[in-house]
Amino acid sequence: MSFDRRDFLKQGLGSFAGLALADLLMRDGIVHAAPKPSTIQHHPPRAKRVVQLFMAGAASHIDMFDHKPLLDKKDGEPWDPGESVELFQSQPGACFASPWKFRPYGESGKMLSEIVAPLGKVADDMAFIHNLVGKTGVHSQATLLQTTGFNFPGFPSAGSWISYGLGSDSDNLPTFVVLPDHRGFASNGAKNWSGAFLAAEHQGTVIRPGNEKPIADLFPPPSDFITPGSDKAGLAALEKINRAYAAERPDDDRLTARVRSYQLAAAMQLSATDVLDLSSEPQHIQDLYGLAPEGPGVDDTVMNVKAETEFFGRKCLVARRLLERGIRFVQIWSGNDNSHPRRNWDSHEDVPRDHPPLSLGMAHGTAALIQDLKQRGMLDDTIILWTTEFGRMPCSQGSTGRDHNPFTFTNWLCGGGIKGGTYGESDEWGFKPLDRNHPTEVYDIHATILHLLGIDHTRLTVRHNGIDRRLTDVHGHVLENMLA
Repeated sequence: MSFDRRDFLKQGLGSFAGLALADLLMRDGIVHAAPKPSTIQHHPPRAKRVVQLFMAGAASHIDMFDHKPLLDKKDGEPWDPGESVELFQSQPGACFASPWKFRPYGESGKMLSEIVAPLGKVADDMAFIHNLVGKTGVHSQATLLQTTGFNFPGFPSAGSWISYGLGSDSDNLPTFVVLPDHRGFASNGAKNWSGAFLAAEHQGTVIRPGNEKPIADLFPPPSDFITPGSDKAGLAALEKINRAYAAERPDDDRLTARVRSYQLAAAMQLSATDVLDLSSEPQHIQDLYGLAPEGPGVDDTVMNVKAETEFFGRKCLVARRLLERGIRFVQIWSGNDNSHPRRNWDSHEDVPRDHPPLSLGMAHGTAALIQDLKQRGMLDDTIILWTTEFGRMPCSQGSTGRDHNPFTFTNWLCGGGIKGGTYGESDEWGFKPLDRNHPTEVYDIHATILHLLGIDHTRLTVRHNGIDRRLTDVHGHVLENMLA
């Protein structure tokens, strides 16, 4: 569906867009977004934008990216790491070798599991961190730590900090967009993309590709009483009320943010339909991302590779289209909050059942995104970060499950000034960092991303409750050896 700008404006805009009509119509009636905030950059940037891929429920590093031959050798034997082990909800079982074969990929010979085989095509572009440590084995807290830098609520998402620091590069779309799992939100829900004490305009905007209404409340519901005349009268009254309210509360940014959201809604009514319409993409691009012929209507009654590839691939393709239009930060989710049967990565009961469809679907869409960005010349200034809240244990839970492992797990990055390779190893089990005195923390990853965006992480601060808060708290250092 397409819209003619002037015809659209003549119809009174309606709904969200109409609520701020007096602020929206400038000069000859063109919708105009609020001025862009000034950019906070401390040195020349290598990158302009970020995509965060989040595997909700805790993906198993030792079944995907972190090959452990010792587990193959000791499979089924009692597991003894030489120290006491406290697990989240079980006692340590036997050594549990990955059910999938690993083989080398690329010039680097990086060992990858067959359930992430599609990523083998881009293995040399990826920088693996196998010694990342968390602070907790609780999903909600660990997820917040990876998304906000704190393991309790009330702090802005990394996407919100980047929106605050760099401002918008698009008049017609939000700065920070969230593409959730089609089954629902992950643990914490909207707290994972909250702006918290930053201005409300910096929080993530949720878009659901493939849904009948991918953006909630963007258009008015079917109605017999919304007319251009009633719209105009209501807008005049609302403008008067808004101006009086704002004048009495000069330090309250919520009204400004709300008006900005209405302005943005007006612009999005003209632009969002275009960005979400994938029919304009050539068939070879749709095939690259693994879109199913039946689209989002693909059978999803049971988790399967075809459906997971369709849903994740569609989000990756929409992400590329958003990035092309100036979005600064896109967050893509795989997996929802806990449910039974599992619809996320939290494979306590059955790793061989749960991981293959999720992992292959993710790997197909992610590899396509990397290849597509590269062929368009966009990977050089786009950072991709793959993460999860923690890893999974090298011993079994029951017979084929794995318990939580916050002691070490894997993240990887690519693009935007990142050099491919492995930076930080886990021990021979994949249980803890090989060098326990020098692990990698989420603060280091956030500091590195901000550095590549031209921002000194120690200087991007906002005073809140008498404390100069920042994304990296009082921690973090740039991973210099990873920079190209």
